[in-house]
Amino acid sequence: MIGGLLFTFWRFFEIITLIPTLGMLAYFVHQFEKQGLLTPNYVLVLFIVSVLAAAWAIATVFRRKSTRESALFVSFIDLCFVGAFIAGVYELRSIANANCSNFSKDGRFSLTVDNSGVSGSSPFHLNVNKNCAMLKAAFAFGIMNCIFFAITAFLLLFMHRNRDDREVVVKESYRRRSHDSRRGHSRSGSGHHRRSHDSRRNYYV
Repeated sequence: MIGGLLFTFWRFFEIITLIPTLGMLAYFVHQFEKQGLLTPNYVLVLFIVSVLAAAWAIATVFRRKSTRESALFVSFIDLCFVGAFIAGVYELRSIANANCSNFSKDGRFSLTVDNSGVSGSSPFHLNVNKNCAMLKAAFAFGIMNCIFFAITAFLLLFMHRNRDDREVVVKESYRRRSHDSRRGHSRSGSGHHRRSHDSRRNYYV
């Protein structure tokens, strides 16, 4: 029960982080296609992995019963996604040290007071490179999903082990019940045979 709740909790985290990842990377794929260029590997690999992982995560959440029954197989697929995300993050590793924003000073502070109120301007401006920031966010989400899918893979192994233990306990209890019922039938049968034998012997006497 606890394992299933934890699995669902982490699956939702995966979906929440995968949807913006594939959305940002889809933007770059569209831009490259619009210019008639091939999408570079550092975008394409993580994009494909994110799309497949999002579909897999949503499917396993909505089919929780079959996920519990085939927990070992689902755990194996999750571990495969861990390796795929590692490959995608490795392809995008060059963005890790990029500086996507900076402050610039282009004037003096000014303050104006008039009938409409107070207005002013600051000499400092934040300049953000949107493309760089989106790639860096996708890189961070890729690392996060490496961890999330590893967690769900181990949770599924835990669920599979508990399911096997419960099956062993049920089989042992069933064997004990059947064995006890057989012994009870054998005792009742022998008692009935003795009583009938005594009654016959008394009858002839």
